[in-house]
Amino acid sequence: MSNKVWGYARVSSFDQNEERQLIELRKRGVKNNNIFVDKQSGKDFERPKYKVMVKKMRKGDLLYILSIDRLGRNYVEIQNQWHILTKEIGVDVCVIDMPLLDTRNGKNLIGTFIADIVLQILSFVAQTERENIKIRQAEGIAAAKARGVKFGRPKRTLPDSFYPLAEKWLNGEISGTEAAKKCGIPVTTFRSRAKKTRQ
Repeated sequence: MSNKVWGYARVSSFDQNEERQLIELRKRGVKNNNIFVDKQSGKDFERPKYKVMVKKMRKGDLLYILSIDRLGRNYVEIQNQWHILTKEIGVDVCVIDMPLLDTRNGKNLIGTFIADIVLQILSFVAQTERENIKIRQAEGIAAAKARGVKFGRPKRTLPDSFYPLAEKWLNGEISGTEAAKKCGIPVTTFRSRAKKTRQ
């Protein structure tokens, strides 16, 4: 049974496009049914497609990824996964945009030593960038709030009939379900907003 070639791609969210990664993987001859794509954060390896791919891998297989941060953005986790892939399973890994991280080359002591150093540096950089992104996001949100930008869903506009019906409900003259139905809003919304009018 011949060794298989796998490809792994990751984007952080569903609105990001993984096409550039897929193009590079296909250029290396990776078949579509051997390419696995996750659309979630690189903070850990609790990713469904990645887990399925790792279970399918066998000793002597080859895994292509475009860059180390597509594998992950957590320094310790990247090191652990690299060990699992290359030592425990026995897979070769090729990081396309970093030729020094190709375990098919330099399998002697010096080659392994250099690859380990490069891996540590790049995984450290990946984690640092993740932390910087979080800081920039927090700063952006704080700045937007200072400018008066509102986050979250806008409050539902209440119909003119709401206040008279809220008054009736608070006085026990009508049920919350009936009042909400007449207002055309959910019961929970009616009750919470009606209670606020009392306050």
